[in-house]
Amino acid sequence: MRFPTLNDDYAKIDEPEATRMLHYAIDHGLNYLDTAYPYHGGNSELFVGRALKNGYRKRVRLATKMPCWLVETTADFDKYLNEQLGKLQTDPIDFYLLHTLNEKRWTQVRDLGVLDWAERAITDGRIGHIGFSFHDKYEVFQGIVDAYDGWTFCQIQYNYMDVEEQAGTKGLRYAAARGLAVVIMEPLLGGRLANPPAVVQEIWDDAPAKRAPADWALQWLWNQPEVSVVLSGMSAMQHVTENIASAETATVNALTEAELAIVDRVRAKYQEICPVPCTRCEYCLPCPNGIRIPRLFALLNDGVMHNRIEDARRQYEQLSAEEKADVCVQCRQCEPLCPQRIPISDWLIRVDAILGQGQPYRPISI
Repeated sequence: MRFPTLNDDYAKIDEPEATRMLHYAIDHGLNYLDTAYPYHGGNSELFVGRALKNGYRKRVRLATKMPCWLVETTADFDKYLNEQLGKLQTDPIDFYLLHTLNEKRWTQVRDLGVLDWAERAITDGRIGHIGFSFHDKYEVFQGIVDAYDGWTFCQIQYNYMDVEEQAGTKGLRYAAARGLAVVIMEPLLGGRLANPPAVVQEIWDDAPAKRAPADWALQWLWNQPEVSVVLSGMSAMQHVTENIASAETATVNALTEAELAIVDRVRAKYQEICPVPCTRCEYCLPCPNGIRIPRLFALLNDGVMHNRIEDARRQYEQLSAEEKADVCVQCRQCEPLCPQRIPISDWLIRVDAILGQGQPYRPISI
């Protein structure tokens, strides 16, 4: 979902560079590749299908996801899976997930018979294993895990900031205890943990072990025996080489108590200073009025966390009138789609007040 793009257009993958990155990663040990129906405006699966030719498909376990929010009838399960098999130019898909389950979506696809359908798709050879990705409360997560003995794996948002959010550490351990492999998404919170503000970097600099911030975040995950695989979105070759180097040193239970305490200090500092908990997943898009919501939240977050609010205001001023937050009509169509449960419309009002009207930023809860 984070391949390099052309002209800042999420739907236009820079295919030569993305292919170079992907092949390099596979050549250096990457063996699990995660995509999904909506990524890059529907173009991610098409690109992955092309990029895995010439023997590369046989060298990875390929995962993609059923777009559960589009499913209206039982027939849609076959409709979307067969479309994805064609886009990916593969048969079978090794790991197939019910995408971004929450209580409402789970209830809908469950009642349409998705579990019986999945068993048939495994039997007929179209998919190898069935799992789900998740964005909701822990209680919902536990209910989904308990609902079916045939889950092979699950995918959760987890990082050192999200220990109590969504499934959290409790969900990680519960799923692993039930025999599920656990795939980690958002290990760097959409890249935010890789580029810390000065007040956070000072804490890392005090650590006895010297690591890049991204490496700290990844090692914290790999340190936990319940973590099966970590998905790190890479949009530049530098990300690929650095992540491979980090993975080469990863072992379970390697971090000391002192190092884990450093991570706890960093978490506390981030919680003090970050305004909007947006990971830039872009599930809120497209906005009916064309607002690029994650970009606006990133402007505010970066301005506040890096003490560069005037720079953020200048960037905001350079946006076209149609791109600014005051275009929001408070329809709130985006809010049920947000995995982080952000009250997006309310925050857009604040974004325009702070970046557009020059009001001072003051930490408050919305």
